[in-house]
Amino acid sequence: MQLLYVDDDSALRESLSNGLNFAGIQCNSLDYVSWLQASSGTKDDVVAVLLGRCDHPIDINQLLEQRLPKKLPLIAVGSWAYRDTINEDVLQRFVGDIDANAGLAEIMQQLHLAQLFSHLSLQSDDAAQLMGTFSDLAGKSSAMNDIRSLMAQVASRDVSVMISGESGTGKEVVANCLHKVSDRAGGPFVPINCGAIPAELLESELFGHEKGAFTGAVSSRAGRFELANGGTLFLDEIGDMPLTMQVKLLRVLQEKCFERIGGTKTIDCDVRIIAASHKDLEAMIEAGEFREDLYYRLNVFPITMPALRDRLEDLPVLCELFIQRAEAQGFGRIRILPAVLESLCQYPWSGNVRELANLIERLTIMHPDSVIGIQELPEKFRFVSESEADLLMQQRFEADASERVSAEENVISGAGLPEAGMDMKAYLEGIEQTLIEQALDSTNNVVARAADKLQIRRTTLVEKMRKYGIQRK
Repeated sequence: MQLLYVDDDSALRESLSNGLNFAGIQCNSLDYVSWLQASSGTKDDVVAVLLGRCDHPIDINQLLEQRLPKKLPLIAVGSWAYRDTINEDVLQRFVGDIDANAGLAEIMQQLHLAQLFSHLSLQSDDAAQLMGTFSDLAGKSSAMNDIRSLMAQVASRDVSVMISGESGTGKEVVANCLHKVSDRAGGPFVPINCGAIPAELLESELFGHEKGAFTGAVSSRAGRFELANGGTLFLDEIGDMPLTMQVKLLRVLQEKCFERIGGTKTIDCDVRIIAASHKDLEAMIEAGEFREDLYYRLNVFPITMPALRDRLEDLPVLCELFIQRAEAQGFGRIRILPAVLESLCQYPWSGNVRELANLIERLTIMHPDSVIGIQELPEKFRFVSESEADLLMQQRFEADASERVSAEENVISGAGLPEAGMDMKAYLEGIEQTLIEQALDSTNNVVARAADKLQIRRTTLVEKMRKYGIQRK
């Protein structure tokens, strides 16, 4: 851990920096003039900056902006007198303060806060990058961003990963993504569902067998461990593996080698293990149904997938993804009304993302190239009636219109931007939508005349009407 400490109080600077260095925390300390005259900027390994008293007429705002990275956390030392003069964005980077008599425990607490600040800033900055890195993992919710952050931490490390979560949450998708961005991406990704293979055949599936090893073994056969050599072996539904097989799997994980059934040759295996289960493995350990030593061997880095009902904000994104996939497979493209999304958000989704994918595929087969309303949904997904859907849409439109009018009045009256800011893109789209509706009303919904009135092409108006869901009355 590397700190930078800037203070013109030489006695305090020497005392505090010596204490930090004695505690094993590297601290580079200097006064403000020396810091200003330093030829190089702040080193990349600095995790926080301690700022003390400044005895010179220096522009603190300019100094901090020029000499410090924008996301580096700050800690005030002593009576730091510049809080009322520095910029708001710089002020927000102060995670706390310590006085001249602060003990090591208090300092460590402030450094922990600085570490949390850096972690949150990194999550915010890396969200878009992680979306691209793990593009197969759909969803923009905070829950899925957390999953991507965990994946980014472990993807390049050759350790075992345990993915837990309900059935249909996308555990195999995560495993595949981890393989694709790991150092083993050039090797094979070999999945095996431990619950789908009879217990008496599972050993052969994993380790292979020699010719004549048992009845029906008419030829030698490589197992999944051999096939995954140099790559990743995904053990899905590991909780369904029999105890006898758990013992044999543990031995392979410990010794990195195995023999085929009926064979005597020892085969080395270079395989990364990713396991997954929808069961509570810790409860199974308590019940004696799963080996504790195997669990800790597999559970080096745990990832818990959220249920779809806990990230409903991702539902529109997932629907669009599955619609595009169905269209690519030649099923035709469907379009889903907002009221349908309202109804789907009230469904419990016991089958999670897999159940949603099945629903979209069913709708594309039954209603190809159609607009999907409440009536097109299967009965169990109808939580909103057509009349309630219209009411919900009307209430939402009125609320949005009220906000647009209020914001417009503020801007027009010279009040400027609201104090909390505003979404300019949404604001301009709202004005555009209102003008289109007014033009249609004034021309008795004749699209060509409305387009002339708005001085745009008819095809452009039709496209915008489709975008905003505006129907002819």
